[in-house]
Amino acid sequence: MNSGAHFSQQTPVFHSKQSPEKGYIVGYAAIVDKLKLPMPLTFSIAFVCMQNKSYQTEEWNIFPKSYMPEDDRKLTKIKALYKHLVFALKYEGINLLFFSFLSQCLTDKQLKELVSFEPTGQYSRRIWFLIEWISGTKIIGKQDLSKKSYIPVIDIKHQYAIAGEKSTRHLVINNLPGSPDFCPLVRKTKKLENYINANFSEQKINYIKGVRKDILQRASAFLLLKDSKASFTIEGESPKSKRADRWGQAIGQAGSKDLSSEELIRLQQVVIENDRFVEMGYRKMGGFVGEHDRSTGEPIPDHISAKWPDIEQLIEGLIKTTGLLLKSDIDPVIAATSIAFGFVFIHPFDDGNGRIHRYLIHHILAKKEFSQQGIIFPISASILNHIDDYRNILESYSHPLLDFINWKETKDHNVDVLNNTIDYYRYFDATAQAEFLFDCVKDTIENIIPEEVSYLIRYDEFKRFLDDDFEMPDKLVALLVRFLEQNSGKLSKRAREKEFAGLADDEIEIIENYFKEIFG
Repeated sequence: MNSGAHFSQQTPVFHSKQSPEKGYIVGYAAIVDKLKLPMPLTFSIAFVCMQNKSYQTEEWNIFPKSYMPEDDRKLTKIKALYKHLVFALKYEGINLLFFSFLSQCLTDKQLKELVSFEPTGQYSRRIWFLIEWISGTKIIGKQDLSKKSYIPVIDIKHQYAIAGEKSTRHLVINNLPGSPDFCPLVRKTKKLENYINANFSEQKINYIKGVRKDILQRASAFLLLKDSKASFTIEGESPKSKRADRWGQAIGQAGSKDLSSEELIRLQQVVIENDRFVEMGYRKMGGFVGEHDRSTGEPIPDHISAKWPDIEQLIEGLIKTTGLLLKSDIDPVIAATSIAFGFVFIHPFDDGNGRIHRYLIHHILAKKEFSQQGIIFPISASILNHIDDYRNILESYSHPLLDFINWKETKDHNVDVLNNTIDYYRYFDATAQAEFLFDCVKDTIENIIPEEVSYLIRYDEFKRFLDDDFEMPDKLVALLVRFLEQNSGKLSKRAREKEFAGLADDEIEIIENYFKEIFG
């Protein structure tokens, strides 16, 4: 342990993670640990090693020894804190959950001292702004600045931001992609930058330019139903065709209406066919995702939802942030990630959250004009294809929070959250979720949509052959194709003797061979 420092630590094991080198824990992780801030260390831990090394792993961000922030007992605790915050902002980006808990941890006097070091410097101004923006109150005795150029709050080398507006008090440009009541952040990674530069939306447009309009319309109708059914299947349900079709119609209208509390409640009513056992509208009780102990009925949560008294504030924040993101030039998939995953983490309804969460992906992509040409973007179908990755990406947010949420079991075996948890649902890092969603977008554009369009083109070719040679009606063609698909291109003995008894053996052989030639 580095006993001569306020915050930096020299330890072989930090939060069950083995240190990669000899050196010091610094930045956000060091402050969180020393001040015992109630938040998980889900980000890469900044570590200054004793050699001239610089590299990154999944858990560590290694810096050379020359990067060590000033931190010794000659400094006051608040001055040392300031030095670590400068390091964090410079090399780790902004962590809003951290700043929220930090502002609650310090006294008014300490907060004023913290933002008084280098008062006109860019880092001091950013710290000052973030504390006041999150808390909604001014630091007592801190006066407005003047005669300085504006600096952005988010360093766009580290995180995605919007154009923003000027704050004349702090002389900063507030380019945070959200409101104080809801503002997830996404870090810039090599994977995300590669995806954004690939311009998937343009690729999709170019691919379908040469496809006949009737093929596109039929593909869109099928993909709409496919996406609806996939969304139910993800929730472990097998809906009747009528219910899946109704939800498919709702997905098809994504982007046509502005997001509001009333619209979200309307969507829940579309999702839930029978409300006899579901209380509609926002929850008025606790909520969790998980199992119950078979013998005692005790909740075993995988995810604990936002407290019900916080839901309206969180959703209003989410709606306001949606408006900001839609007006900005932030990438559509990044925007969809923040809104859709933020919604499912809040889990405002008793039932229907997962399907509405995936609807919101459609909604944002449509509003940001990512989905064009009148064809649905079947993202749920790709999510279903990667269901294990999807569960892991949800749990990567939910599981670390379980250690910080205090709850007790209710009489009806629900959860009653006892501590203040609202910040966990409005300030989170959505980088992993954005990378996953981009993976699904890539899969949809490169595989799911082309496969359906290709299938319909082949189907039409096979249908023309049957029309020309056998004058077979459309209904019987569809039945024949289904039977051949189900039996590896061969017509079963039962089908030969019943539905297709009118075909001779040599005709059936010709049809089977042509089917294999067309469909492979």
